Amino acid sequence: MGIVLKQSFINTLIVYLAFAIGGVNVLFLYTRFLDGEYYGLVTFLLSAANLLMPITAFGVQYTIVKFYSSYKSKIERDKFLNLALILPLLISIPLGFLGNVFYEQISFLLSEKNAVIKDYTYIIYLVAIATAYFEVFYAWSKVQFRSIFGNFIKEMYNRLAVMALLFCVYFKFITEVEFIYYLTGAYFLRLLIMMLYAFKLYFPKITFSLPSNYREVFKYSLYIILAGSAGAILLDIDKVMIPGKEEIALAAYYSVAVFIGTAIEAPGRAMLQILQPLTSKAINENNFTEINKLYKQSSINLLLVCGLFFLLVNLNIQELFKLLPQEYSGGKWVVLMISVAKLYKMYLGINGEIIMNSKYYKMLLPLAIGMALSVILLNDWLIDLYSTDGAAISTLVVILFFSTIKLWYVKRNFSITPYSNKTGQLIVLIFLVFVSFYFWNFQFHPIVNIALKTLLITVIYLFAAIKLKISLDINKLLSRFIKI
Repeated sequence: MGIVLKQSFINTLIVYLAFAIGGVNVLFLYTRFLDGEYYGLVTFLLSAANLLMPITAFGVQYTIVKFYSSYKSKIERDKFLNLALILPLLISIPLGFLGNVFYEQISFLLSEKNAVIKDYTYIIYLVAIATAYFEVFYAWSKVQFRSIFGNFIKEMYNRLAVMALLFCVYFKFITEVEFIYYLTGAYFLRLLIMMLYAFKLYFPKITFSLPSNYREVFKYSLYIILAGSAGAILLDIDKVMIPGKEEIALAAYYSVAVFIGTAIEAPGRAMLQILQPLTSKAINENNFTEINKLYKQSSINLLLVCGLFFLLVNLNIQELFKLLPQEYSGGKWVVLMISVAKLYKMYLGINGEIIMNSKYYKMLLPLAIGMALSVILLNDWLIDLYSTDGAAISTLVVILFFSTIKLWYVKRNFSITPYSNKTGQLIVLIFLVFVSFYFWNFQFHPIVNIALKTLLITVIYLFAAIKLKISLDINKLLSRFIKI
């Protein structure tokens, strides 16, 4: 885990710095510099683009990670990467043509409840294309085991661009309408930067020949595009469905709560950037001892780190909401449900990566379709009953249920689990700290309360984790800075 911890540590710093900037944007700048309707519109457009992105990418970002390490010669790698650049065009060009032909019908359907959406429907397609090819070139750099720059661009660039543009709105350099157009342009600039970096790392010789296993590559991409599309529905469908049932501003209020709850998975996102190609390499080499090791170590390390942030988020949430405008402060239960779902996913470590990079990848398609249909049906029912809380309940139920199926599936086919002899101790530790601090509040300014509570929770949690030797990797890492 040396290379994993080293790059994960740097990636985690990047991700949390990005989350800090994103937090300023989401919690303070968006909520004060943009009208609720336009904030909801931006949320809707970006979420809809995220739903479309897996289709336009043709699953190539996953295909690169799975197959790249299996090619032993430069000629075959070049053929493969040339194919990877072309595959997304097979979907995105026809999709763009159909979108142009039926634009009026599509825009009318999407804007039936909120008319403001109609004039910006085409933004969804443009952002989806820019994001799809960004992910392709990001995967290109990851298979070279160079994830830090790509992670920086992915996590930091958009947040810094948004911050700059929001201040431009505040100082009236641009209007709220122009904000949307400039943000779209920022996505294409991000794509250009990532493309140049990926080509710098590895520039393939242009060839019109196909790799020897092109049928397998195409078949895998087709499965993953369907699985990825269905999986994306779980992440963003609620922000698209809420404006179809409620006023569009509620999508903004909901996105704030989801952002806070999602913050706990940042270490996982950082660690998985480097674990994905390592997992693929181990599977391609049939090194099941290494797979088992990565599975267990990723699980306990992610549960330990993400568990701390789960506690910090949920035990400070009431004070945090006091810092926001009143209309944004009703999402406490959304935060709790989303963060529980994310913590469970982090606990499973590289579970999904094992399935995705193995011969059992076809299993992901029925699972993803089941997740997509389940969350759509639950949202349709529960949003009417409980508004945004209903959307969070849907996400929680679907993630817990289908993640457990994946856990069972890996156990059945690989005879490995993420459990270690320290897992139970860590779960008990998280529970005890949560119960101990949940009803304990200081009577100072919210910022002072958050600082004090964060300090106490962090010291107690880390002290207990170190003494219990929950993770030898984390203990070894911390020993560089403190005496253990």
